[in-house]
Amino acid sequence: MLSRLTRLPRPAALAVCAVPVLGLFAAAAFAPLPFVIAQPGLTADVLGDRDGKPVISVTGAPTRQTTGQLRMTTIQATGPSTTVTLPELVGDWFDTARAVMPKEAVYPSGGSDEEIEAHNLEQMTASQSTATQAALGFLHKDPKDVKVQLNLADVGGPSAGLLFSLGIVDKLDGDGSGGDLTGGRTIAGTGTISADGKVGAVGGVALKTQAAHRDGASVFLVPEAECSDAQSELPEGLRLVPVSSLTDAVQSLRALTRGEPVPSC
Repeated sequence: MLSRLTRLPRPAALAVCAVPVLGLFAAAAFAPLPFVIAQPGLTADVLGDRDGKPVISVTGAPTRQTTGQLRMTTIQATGPSTTVTLPELVGDWFDTARAVMPKEAVYPSGGSDEEIEAHNLEQMTASQSTATQAALGFLHKDPKDVKVQLNLADVGGPSAGLLFSLGIVDKLDGDGSGGDLTGGRTIAGTGTISADGKVGAVGGVALKTQAAHRDGASVFLVPEAECSDAQSELPEGLRLVPVSSLTDAVQSLRALTRGEPVPSC
């Protein structure tokens, strides 16, 4: 083939060479790629109801009526078995309402759609238990006496842990001085929680800030390590408050209500 091409005029030779190259580009354009396309997902008020039941139910201790909202946030992503091609990625790459993310960042467990859904729901269940431990530990309440039931099992993953803990604290203790922890505001946020109250990073925070703003939040609690990600597409009028622990979050919300300085990204 090479000897024949050398006897062709240069434009003709280039045209012949271009045919297989173009074929490769065409094949690549429609080959499945290891990415997912994500967008802002639902938010849910952990102080409110879900399917006619309170998201947070407490027995063994008096609870208080709350005002304001504490909204956990999510992202909505294409499924692990969904085929994503190059033309789709190019279109969504420049759309600020969407994000192109590595598949393993959203679905780290691998497996089928059903296996991943089961894994995410297990993570949510574990997160709810840990959030309860963190909140009761913060309030110095004995988990043998105080029982907490959380009703939000159809949202997968561990990223609502911080908001669950804050909801329990608000239901039981408010701001510690008779008022609401929210100060009557709509507060949103994200972050995992450990049993000792440490807040962990979650990913997708730029999309979650958009979901929070869409659903009326004025303040967004973000894991401290993800401040820069949250700032990248921050909606106008939404205030970021970085936190690294449940104590940080509670103290910042109390300070907001009192009009005192609050950390910022």
